[in-house]
Amino acid sequence: MYPEQLVIPMKGELSSVGFKDLTTPQEVDAAIKDSKGTLLVVVNSVCGCAAGAARPGVKEAVNSSPKKPDQLTAVFAGFDTEATAQARKYFAPYPPSSPCVALFKDGKLVHFLERHHIEGRSAAMISDNLKMAFEEFC
Repeated sequence: MYPEQLVIPMKGELSSVGFKDLTTPQEVDAAIKDSKGTLLVVVNSVCGCAAGAARPGVKEAVNSSPKKPDQLTAVFAGFDTEATAQARKYFAPYPPSSPCVALFKDGKLVHFLERHHIEGRSAAMISDNLKMAFEEFC
């Protein structure tokens, strides 16, 4: 598990733009199960692609898209391990990866960015991908 002093600033990058930090399996279930409207779930991570592309891309999409999810949430892989494991149950059929981004509409997974969609891509590319998904589903 990663040290708290390392993780807290990375969590703060998303919470500063309105993301609710989910730290327990119960919080994950309450957020996702039978959710109404649209919900974005980010599996945050300490890796370079989270820092260089995922978090900046997600923040840009949320800040600049005319349409955006009703709820913004995040779990942190390698820190909030039980919450992350619970969130991943809702991502089937996709295998676990971090970082990753899931968009739900009325409790159903409608868009998903796996790590391999994030690695090697710019924050602008991640943002554009999410804004297109927001336009379609939000």
